[in-house]
Amino acid sequence: MAPPPPASMPLGQRLMHLAQTLQFGWFVGHLTLLFCSLRYGLSYIFFKPYSRWARFSYRTAFVAAAATYGIVVYKAYRARARAGGRQQPGALALLGDENVQYLLMALVWLFSYQVPLALLPFTVYSVFHVATYTRANLIPTIQPPQQSPGASPGGRPTTKFSPLADTIGRFVKEYYDASMTLVASLEIFLWFRVLFSALIFTKGSWILLAVYTVFVRARYSQSSFVQGAVGQGIARVDAFVANQNIPPAARQAWDTVKRLGRQATDATDLNRYAGSQGPGMKKAQ
Repeated sequence: MAPPPPASMPLGQRLMHLAQTLQFGWFVGHLTLLFCSLRYGLSYIFFKPYSRWARFSYRTAFVAAAATYGIVVYKAYRARARAGGRQQPGALALLGDENVQYLLMALVWLFSYQVPLALLPFTVYSVFHVATYTRANLIPTIQPPQQSPGASPGGRPTTKFSPLADTIGRFVKEYYDASMTLVASLEIFLWFRVLFSALIFTKGSWILLAVYTVFVRARYSQSSFVQGAVGQGIARVDAFVANQNIPPAARQAWDTVKRLGRQATDATDLNRYAGSQGPGMKKAQ
C-alpha cells in the first residue's frame, strides 16, 4: 500500500494526490460494497429482497467487489511486468491467486440468481480493508502524524499518531482472526445453501454448484481458516454420530462420506500441477 502524501503539502493537494491513486479507487470500491450490502440488508430484513432498490444494491455490491479485486490483480500484473525479469505465471498458477478467485466469484455472483448469503464474506473483507486504508492512508492525509521532541535532551523525536488511527489498528488486530474464521464458516455454509438450491432444481443452480465447489476446494487448499472450519465441522459431526442413540447405518454413512471427501480432496490437489507454473500468489485483498 502506497504511503500517504507528504505532510508539507496543503490539505487540498494532499487529498487530490490521494484521490488520483489506483489504491484510492480500491478503497472506494470496498466502501461502495459496504454501503450496498447495508442497503440490501435493510431490504432483506423488511422482506423486500427483490425490490428495485434491493436488486440494484445487490448487483452494485458485486460490481464493486469485482472492481476491487480486479484492481489488485491488475496491480500485481503490472508489478511483474515492470520487474521484467520475472516470468508471468501460467494459467493454473494464476487461478491459484486468491485475488483472481474472488474476482471470478464476484462475477459469477453478479450474473447468477440472488443468494443473499454470498454478500457476507465480501462484506467482512471490505470492513477490514476500509478500516486498514482509513488508518494507513486517509487519516494520515487529513491529520498528519505530529513529531514531538524526545523525552531527554538529545533524544530521538517521537511520532504521535491520531488516536482514531490507533483505535482502528487495535480493532483490526483484535478481531482479524475471528473475522477470517467467520468468513471461512460463511463460505462453507454457502456451499450447502447452493447445494440445497441444486437439489430443488433452481434454474442454473447445478452449474453454480460446480463453480462454487471448485472455489471452495481452492480456498481449502490455501486458507488455514477454511481448513480449521472444516475440521471443526467434521469434529462436531463425529461427536454427534458417536452418540449411542444414532443408528449404526448412519455412522457407516458418515464414515463413507468422510472417506469419499478425503479421496476427492487428494484427487483435486492442484499444487502438484501448479507448483512450477510461476511465482507464489498473494493473499486476497
